[in-house]
This record gives sequence, C-alpha cells and structure tokens, in this order.
Amino acid sequence: MSLTELFIIAVGLSMDAFAVAVCKGLAMGKMSWKNAGIVGLYFGGFQGAMPLIGYILGSRFSGTIESYDHWIAFVLLALIGGNMIKEAFDSSEETADPSLDVKTMTLMAVATSIDALAIGVTFAFLQVDIVPAVSFIGIVTFCLSAAGVKIGNVFGCRYQKKAEFAGGLILVLMGFKILLEHLGVLG
Repeated sequence: MSLTELFIIAVGLSMDAFAVAVCKGLAMGKMSWKNAGIVGLYFGGFQGAMPLIGYILGSRFSGTIESYDHWIAFVLLALIGGNMIKEAFDSSEETADPSLDVKTMTLMAVATSIDALAIGVTFAFLQVDIVPAVSFIGIVTFCLSAAGVKIGNVFGCRYQKKAEFAGGLILVLMGFKILLEHLGVLG
C-alpha cells in the first residue's frame, strides 16, 4: 500500500473524529490549544490503536481466506463508508458534550474509531506494514482532530455532515480500488 493510499485511508477514517472535534470546539467557550491537543490525543490514540488490534485479529486467520480477502476488504470498507454516508444524511442532531473528562473522551474516541478496527483486519489481509500504518493514521487523526476543535470554535457544526459524507465516500472508493486491483481490472 502506497503512502498516498494510506494517507487517503487515514483521512477517511479520521472524518468521524474530525466531525466530533468540530462540535467539541463549538461547545467550548474559549478554545485553547491544550484542549485541542487533548482531543487530538484521544482520537489519534484510539484511531491508531484500533487498526493494530484489528490487524492482530485478522492476522490469525488471513492465510485461510487469502483467495477472497480482497472481497472481505471491499465489503468492510463499503459497509463502513456506507454507514458514514448514511449518518451524514441522518437528520437527527447530535451535540457534543464540551467536557473533556476521561470517561466522555474515551467513549467518544472508541465510538469514532470502531471503523478503524475493521480497517486493521483489512490491513492484515493486504499484508500492510502495520507499525508505520497505525502511526501514520494516529498522527493524521491527531492533526485533523486538533484542527477540528479550532475550526469548530470558529465556524461551528455546519460542516459535520459534509465531513462524514466525504470520509465515507473515501472509504467506499478505496474498497472499490482494492477489489478492482485484485480482480486485475486496475494495474
């Protein structure tokens, strides 16, 4: 997997965290870079840890399903991306709690990184070099989440749905790319 592909996946995965970070920024009266860093560490840390866990789980059985692993990667990415796109069109309003306590942040970080667990399983099938991949995903998510707090503090939640839609679309397209490469359609 190329660095460009990994970057695209990292951005796609981080869109949920970015959207929540934007709303966190909106809920903060006065934005501080310390708080943005805390949000970034939670989201980036979990976004990096979850694919590692998925990779470990996926590595245990990747050899037995090697002949159709590209279909599994495609289905996982399509489901995750499709769910993000569906959530982007969901009319119910979610508000972010401005609290940065451990319980709140851990629950939000886990909720926004569940999709990264499935990506880790996909990485096992594709035999991705996992340590640089999860580090890169964590760093990209940290940066986007910290920036999201600032953006939310300035602009508000009006871009949350667009960010979720973009992230979902990116993941679906990456799934198609993986499938088409393994089927020999793309070179």
